Amino acid sequence: MALPNENTAKLAVLIDADNAQPGNVEALLAEVAKYGTAHVKRAYGDWTGTNLKGWKDQLLAQSIQPIQQFAYTYGKNATDAAMVIDAMDLLYSNRFDGFCIVSSDSDFTRLAARLRESGLTVYGFGQRKTPKPFVAACDKFIHVENLIDTTATTPDAAPAPKSTSATQLKGDTALVNLLRNAVEAASDDDGWATLSSVGNIVTKQRPDFDPRTWGYAKLSDLITATTLFKTDRRSPGEGKPAIIFVRDRRRAEQTA
Repeated sequence: MALPNENTAKLAVLIDADNAQPGNVEALLAEVAKYGTAHVKRAYGDWTGTNLKGWKDQLLAQSIQPIQQFAYTYGKNATDAAMVIDAMDLLYSNRFDGFCIVSSDSDFTRLAARLRESGLTVYGFGQRKTPKPFVAACDKFIHVENLIDTTATTPDAAPAPKSTSATQLKGDTALVNLLRNAVEAASDDDGWATLSSVGNIVTKQRPDFDPRTWGYAKLSDLITATTLFKTDRRSPGEGKPAIIFVRDRRRAEQTA
């Protein structure tokens, strides 16, 4: 599925406050803005308790609507059901292009799948410990640890990872195979593939793929850092941005 244009996509952001940290919200919403405009921002939880008291300032600062959901039974999470009901109501309003589900809880796996079945794009946001089924159910999944700036001082903020060395990258078999297979799948007869096509294939195979996991801001930076690929910037015409092409160095050696 093609991701909607970030300038026009109307998004609904639903936050499971029981499974999200208030200190990450500002960075999270900045990430959401890359994919569209958040027309709805709601956070769900039992706001009468003390465990969510850190959310108040963020709710006000980011104009997030708190949705009260009492915990009817101790130890049972009633927030999930409230989020699912609201999500379906918003879906049937036919006003949105996509949903952002903020939680590390696998209970939202079926919701993400159902929204995608209706043709909407689903972005998931959660910690690296998020169960794989929920990650796979999203079009794209962003680990909140990758959104935290190294200068962040909030108690719940984790430092961003340092850039991984070329030796370590080449030793990451799963990463190398993922990138090489994507380049091969998107390549022309000469072995060259556009970086955008490679990125689309990688995201479809691994919704939680993010160059920031290895300490690089962009896919082009990560691919260059591996030293396993050749890159070429080509201008499609005057006034148009350059297009980055990628080729496996093994392919280049074979044709040399």
